[in-house]
Parts: sequence; structure tokens; C-alpha cells
Amino acid sequence: MDGFWQRLKQRKLVQWALAYIAAAFAIIQVLDVVAQRFGWPDRIEKLLILALAIGFFVTLVLAWYHGEKGAQKVGGVELLIIALLLAIGGGLIWRFGAVAKAPYAVRVAKATPPAASSISEASARAAIPAPAATIPEKSVAVLPFENDSGQKDQQYFSDGLSQDLITALTQFEGLKVISRDSAFQFRDSKDSPKVIAAKLGVAHLLEGSVQRAGDEVRISVTLVNASDGSTLWSQHYDKPYKDLFALQDAITQAVADALKAKLLMAPGAVVQSERPPSGSLAAWQAYQQGRFDAARNTQDDFRKAIDEYAKATRLDPHYAAAYAQISSDWTILGIRYLAGASQQQAYTRARAAADTALRLAPDSASAHAARGDLLRFSEFDWRGAQAEYARAAQLAPNDPGVLASLAGMEAARGRVRVAVDLIRKALVGDPLQAIWHTYLGGYLAGLGQLDAARQAVEKAIGRQPAANGFHEQLAVIAIQRGDARAALAAVRKETDPGWRRVALALATQIGPDRKAADAALAAMIGKDAEAAPYQIAEVYALRRDPDNMFKWLDRAWTARDPGISYVLYDPFILRYRDDPRFAAFCKKVGLPDTTDAVALK
Repeated sequence: MDGFWQRLKQRKLVQWALAYIAAAFAIIQVLDVVAQRFGWPDRIEKLLILALAIGFFVTLVLAWYHGEKGAQKVGGVELLIIALLLAIGGGLIWRFGAVAKAPYAVRVAKATPPAASSISEASARAAIPAPAATIPEKSVAVLPFENDSGQKDQQYFSDGLSQDLITALTQFEGLKVISRDSAFQFRDSKDSPKVIAAKLGVAHLLEGSVQRAGDEVRISVTLVNASDGSTLWSQHYDKPYKDLFALQDAITQAVADALKAKLLMAPGAVVQSERPPSGSLAAWQAYQQGRFDAARNTQDDFRKAIDEYAKATRLDPHYAAAYAQISSDWTILGIRYLAGASQQQAYTRARAAADTALRLAPDSASAHAARGDLLRFSEFDWRGAQAEYARAAQLAPNDPGVLASLAGMEAARGRVRVAVDLIRKALVGDPLQAIWHTYLGGYLAGLGQLDAARQAVEKAIGRQPAANGFHEQLAVIAIQRGDARAALAAVRKETDPGWRRVALALATQIGPDRKAADAALAAMIGKDAEAAPYQIAEVYALRRDPDNMFKWLDRAWTARDPGISYVLYDPFILRYRDDPRFAAFCKKVGLPDTTDAVALK
């Protein structure tokens, strides 16, 4: 054994190994910094680390070889090997780095006819904001806290604590906080903190676990620096359940201190809270159970949620946040699931709850947003709804949901460029909200920015491939380009039968088969005349039949079809914006007749 060790020393094998390890470690550290700066994917780092590992064994072989010769010099063969390794490594960086920087550029270049859009390709690209060079240091996502109670029916409690922390942290100036809808998509995720944070666009993650046992609550919280997985702050609490609100405040302040964030000072902003003013933990518990039920997004669960909110208001009659949620959920039920007398009854209940919420808390952003939804969808009071959303945005400027609602109203009133700015701001706080990407796509398509519009809708499809109506929107964009083949390809992928009929009726109008176009329209009128009169008007606009288009627009207004809110950024309907009947229709439904959107040629 001593002889073997002596031979290793003679060949300077140990010195070579130690020198190589030290150099490789330094290279990896530099590589990690460079990869973060240029946004390289993890696979580049993995490939180069693998190359360094292989290089270690090559180094040992060379060391043994030269030691045997007695000359510590590198010859021509060794130089050739090193050059090949450098060339391969450089090629890997160039290949994968280039792909990571521009995945959409390649697809758009291959798929887009250069003369199809109403604006230039360069203008469309300029309309897409450049990705931020660095993620803001003052940014955090609160992941859903783990339920360590061992009881599934306690999940609402840990979710409620996470939601409360999100609400509280949004009150801090300059602190980017990801909303519940995006953050909660990483429940039980196996991704690393670095990957999760990159998807959400934040520098920090707040993780935790909750266990409630009788009158005691145990909470563990960790603030993680996502770039390296290190712990910035961590604390473990064992407190009486009655001290829960004080405990939440302590956690919020500790996180804000760690991120050096100060309370929001925007003009007109007011601190928002989902806690009952009486401090009743039972009322808060019922409210959080309602939020948990509503998140399942079915008719039965919305009704269960309303029952829980009503229970919360019985426990605390001054609980404005609960009344606001009652209003919001009754409006959702009316829009999605009800019709006739039952729908009007839902709207009546929503109106009463919103009025109560605003009487109890005039500065509640959620109450103003709930009233805005009611005015928009049940009364078609565009101006009133816009005012309510604007007030909500003033009170809670960091609330993504409020910004998205305000964007919808701005687009409906013809201020489409403003709508684009607002929905993009909303997506900063809720980047994984797929439906909002389709909103962005619709607004951009209305402005004629078709490349950017398609990119937004494709992003939504990537998030929710089976969602209703997403491929129909891709078909509409293809129709704006005059690409019948792409439009029909999108039709075939549409998952919802109703939206598929709409997409087919639209797409066939620009194709050469007139019999197919007539048949698709007839089928749509036969099955969707009551449910989709606005979309039938769009088909007639594509057919260049303004008489029937305006007839079906009038039917859409009589039926209070929500599609009317698209009129001022609908490229098909806007073909006839110079027709006197267009201004007359806008006046009748309470909309302006001006817009910054563009018409289909």
C-alpha cells in the first residue's frame, strides 16, 4: 500500500486532482452567476458540470501518463483533447442558450405569412414588453402552507393562513406579491425553490406548515432565497389559537423586515383585511371555509361557500369581507348557471350583499369590485362598473384581480391600449392565470398586434390545454390573418362543442367552400340562437352582411348577451363602425362609439 501511495506522489497525481477540483469549483461558481444573469435553463449548467466531471478522469489519466514519462508538460495530443472539450462546451452553451432566449421567435418566423397582419412584424414585436433583466429583489410568493394536522378537513385552515399572509403582504410599498391563484398551483410541487420562483417571477418563497390541535396552533415558517435555496429567515411558533391574528401580524412584519419593505403609501390606498372586525376566530374560520369551497369552482361549491359566508356574518354582523364574497358568488351563479327568474333573484341577493358590505366598509376594495361585477354583468352599466373598479384599484393598487376587472371595462369602453397595460400589470401579480392571457390576446388582436396576440393565447393553452374557448380565440386570430387553414386547425382542437360551432362558423366564412360556410352558420343559428346571438352577428360581419349583423346585435342586446362588451375591440364588428347604425347601437347600449381598436380589412 505504501508503495502504491509513493507512486501516486511521484506522478503528482494528488496535486493534479486537487488543482483540478479547485479550478472546477471556481468555474461552477462563476457559471452559476452567469447562468442567472442571462436566464440560462438548468440543463446548461448540468451539461457543463457533467463535462467537468468527465474532464476530472481525463486529467487523472494525463497526470499518470506524464508522471510515468517524468515530464510535466502537455503535448500536442493533450492540447487537441482540451481544444475539443472547449469546442464541445462552447457549442452546448451557444445551442441551448440561443434556444432558451427565443423559443417563440422561431415558431413565429415559420408560421406567420409576412403580409397577413395589419401592422408590421417589427411593430408587433415592439408591442411585447421586453422581459425584465432581473427579478426584483423585493418579491415573494407565499406557497400554500402544509396541513400537518393529519385531517383533510383542516386544509381550509392552512390555506386561509396562507391567503391572509398574501393579503397582508400586498399592503407593502414596492413589494411584488404573487396572488393565491398562481402560488397555490405549486401545492405539493416537487420542483426546486429556484424553478418555482422562476415560474412565478420572484426572488423569495415563503413556505410553512400549520398544525392545529384543540386550543393550540403550531406554525413553522421559512423565507427562502430562491436563487440558492438558502434560508433568509425562519421561525417556529407554538401559541394559543386565540392569539392567531397577532401571530399572523408577527409573521407578516418579520417577512417585511427581512425584505426591507414598508407599508403602502400610494395616494388613496387603504389597508385591506379579510378579518372580521370583532376579532371572532369562528367567523374568520367560516369565511376561510367559504373561500376554500369557492376555489373548487362548481355551482354546488359556490352555494356551499355562500352558506359559509352567511354563517360568518351571523357570527359577526359587521363582517364586510364576507358580505362582499356573498355578492360576488351570487353574481357568478347568475352569470354562469342560472336564467330567468332564478337569475334575477341571484342578482337581487348579490345587490343586497354588496350594499351591506359598502355600508359597513366604504373603503373595502373587494366590496367595490363586487358591486362592479354586478353592474357590469347584470345591469350592463358600463360607466358605473368602471367607476367601481377604478375605486377598488385606488384602494388596493396591488390587487391583480381588481386590475384585471378594470382592464375588461377599459376595453369594453374602447380604451384598448389602457386595457393592455392593466392586464399586463395584473399578470405580474398572477402570472399563471391562464384566462388573463386570453384577455391579453383578445385586446392585442383588437389592436391588430396579431403576433403578440397569438403568443398570449398560446401561453394560456400551455397553462390549460383543455380549457373552453381558448382554441376558438386562436381561430379568430388566424381569421384576422386570412389564414383559413390555420383557423380550421384551431377549430379541430377546440374542446367545447358550443365554442367549436362558433369557431367553425367563423372560420368557414373565409374559406372557398361556400356550402360549408352556409351550413356552419345554419347549424349555429339552429343550436345557439338564444345562447350566442352576439357570435352570430360576428359571422354575418365576416360575410359582409351588415343588415343581418345589426339585426343579431339587437337580439344580443335584448338577451343581454355579455358578448356586447366586445363590440369596441371586435375586428369583425368594427368593419361597420362608419355605418350610422353602429353609433346608434352604441348609444342604445350605453357605450361610446369611439375606440383605438382596428377593424378587419
